[in-house]
Amino acid sequence: MHNLKEIIKIGSIAEIRKCHKTGGKSLHATVELSPGQMISRFGAKEILDRPNYLTVQIDDRQHIMLTPEFLQYINHSCSPNVFFDTNKMTVISLQRIKPGEELTFFYPSTEWSIDRGFNCVCGSKDCRGTIQGAAHLSPNVLTQYKLSSYIQQKLAI
Repeated sequence: MHNLKEIIKIGSIAEIRKCHKTGGKSLHATVELSPGQMISRFGAKEILDRPNYLTVQIDDRQHIMLTPEFLQYINHSCSPNVFFDTNKMTVISLQRIKPGEELTFFYPSTEWSIDRGFNCVCGSKDCRGTIQGAAHLSPNVLTQYKLSSYIQQKLAI
């Protein structure tokens, strides 16, 4: 009962934590990360023509399954601390991230319409409630976030 989480070390900067109670996995920093720091490069393990809950959207008909796979454990937050730059194919920190802090990103920053919408429980003061993708949020809300070039083009920002 003392160990509530299983920890899997990923390289020198992160670890996957698995909650034994819920089975949920999340990615956490193991070192301090600076604003704008590249956390990881990523690529396409597979390209799909429609989204699923593990893909990142590149354009209207390209949704990529991530490689390295540990990036799929970067969960959603309405107050994200990382961003998936789909032009440079890198994950970057948006702010200072302390060791032990969970890495999170704003799903609508890359997703026009999410495969499985969900009720957000991030607890942020800026929580958006139901998350369904950028298509379901007002431009005023979206301008508060760093957005992929694909989402920016869809919005004509």
